[in-house]
Amino acid sequence: MSESLLEVEHLKKYFPITGGVFSRTIGHVKAVDDISFHINKGESLGLVGESGCGKSTIGRTILRLQEKTAGTVLFKGEDIYKLPKEKMRHLRPKIQIIFQDPYSSLNPRVKVGVAIGEALLDHGLVHRNELKERVLETMNICGLASYQYNRYPHEFSGGQRQRIGIARALIMNPEFIVADEPVSALDVSIQAQIINLLSDLQQDKGLTYLFISHDLSVVEHLCDRVGVMYLGAMVEMAPKRELFRNPLHPYTKALMSAIPIPDPTLKRERIILKGDIPSPANPPSGCKFHTRCPIAADICKQQNPEYRNVGNDHFVACHFV
Repeated sequence: MSESLLEVEHLKKYFPITGGVFSRTIGHVKAVDDISFHINKGESLGLVGESGCGKSTIGRTILRLQEKTAGTVLFKGEDIYKLPKEKMRHLRPKIQIIFQDPYSSLNPRVKVGVAIGEALLDHGLVHRNELKERVLETMNICGLASYQYNRYPHEFSGGQRQRIGIARALIMNPEFIVADEPVSALDVSIQAQIINLLSDLQQDKGLTYLFISHDLSVVEHLCDRVGVMYLGAMVEMAPKRELFRNPLHPYTKALMSAIPIPDPTLKRERIILKGDIPSPANPPSGCKFHTRCPIAADICKQQNPEYRNVGNDHFVACHFV
């Protein structure tokens, strides 16, 4: 059995809603609402779901870029929320993030070579004399040329900027990377290059990924296990082949039906979900999906389904499974 690198237990992240003259808290947006999962060393876990379901918030809360509301996050058995400031600083190089928009995460006035290497100096992981050599080596691994070292972010294409983002994370020699929709803004051909790069890096360096995406085709190519989120909750999780072969939750089935088939002679029956996604500030009672579910019954409105293992390491939260 593989060793768990990251364990997340009953994680919650609520954002306060303020109102009135004195800006009092009048409610909460439940972005992440009681989620538990683990990621084994060397594994890729994909998180999928519609925009606003809480995928990115999970990634940022795990890395303490945002503080949790409740729950536990264990990295190598240590609760990262109980680590003192200095210990947390030592852990930072081991847990990195690749942002969705590479351009907004880069300072337009800082040359790319400096941007890639600045965290190494900040953490004292390399001597200034050795910095350029290390940066050029990492740029080469990520498919960037040495002559681009002194260029500014606006001189690069979207795919090249994403490679810069990967290089910034990779140069720290991390063990765990949160990849937050790293290919969503890229052309399909560039997406394939970045996905293949991430896959090669995982094999060469034994990296562990939390891969956040709304594109099931990308997740199927890169990930070992897949979790499906809806309105801040996990509705289904299973090994990749099991999930794509046998989706059990009605929401997962609807997502699967939207995946395009490359063969024009084959037709997939499309499941169209009716209605709008409810507000995470005022989620429905019982099962959060019941307002859009084609098989919802009275029990779904009243009782939240248990998230349980139904065999083959396949977890699902639905009364009718």
